[in-house]
This record gives sequence, structure tokens and C-alpha cells, in this order.
Amino acid sequence: QVQLVESGGGLVQPGGSLRLSCAASGSIFTFNGMGWYRQAPGKERELVAAIDSATKTNYADSVKGRFTISRTGAKNTVYLQMNSLKPEDTAVYYCNVGYFSGTSYIVKYWGQGTQVTVSS
Repeated sequence: QVQLVESGGGLVQPGGSLRLSCAASGSIFTFNGMGWYRQAPGKERELVAAIDSATKTNYADSVKGRFTISRTGAKNTVYLQMNSLKPEDTAVYYCNVGYFSGTSYIVKYWGQGTQVTVSS
């Protein structure tokens, strides 16, 4: 079992920044990937960014150049630095743990989600 605890969501104005954090505990050593998905009202959940144990990263095209995913040296905390936020980034952001298979990222455990609202 893996437990995920997210923090850092909130309300920010367009153009602002937020940093999301997610601390994982439990049998995380069996997985080589961590990441963030998001789900906006009325839309499907989508991958935002993922990172493997070698710090290789994947990003959604919509966030490239604005968001940065990183992991701690102990590999059990993942961060999502979000800059130049837009109203369309408004969503519930979910931390997750999984594994990479080729270029695909497979999620096995989900966090409870944290709300990010970008509005003036």
C-alpha cells in the first residue's frame, strides 16, 4: 500500500505561481514513477507531468515551459512548480504513484486531490 498526502493548492491570479507538494509513504520502492494529473469540471482527468526514478520527465503540451516536476533525493516527495498560471489551469490536481512502461506512465495509487483555482 502507498499513501499520498498533497498540499499547496489554492487561489491565485492569472500569471501567478503555485507549488504543489506530495509526500508518499508505504511501499513506494516498488514503483519507479510519480506524477500529477488534473481534472477540470466537466472534463476528463488528464496527465499534467510525470517523473521517473532517473528524473526523466513527461509533460502535457499545455504546461510545457510553465510547469516543472521534481522529486527529492529520497524520491518519496514530488513537487509541481506551476508558473504563469492561466484560468484554464483551474482543476483538482491529483498526485499519483506508478511506473513507466516504455513511454507510457501507468498510475497505481492516487492522492485525494487539491484544488487549484486561477482567477482574478
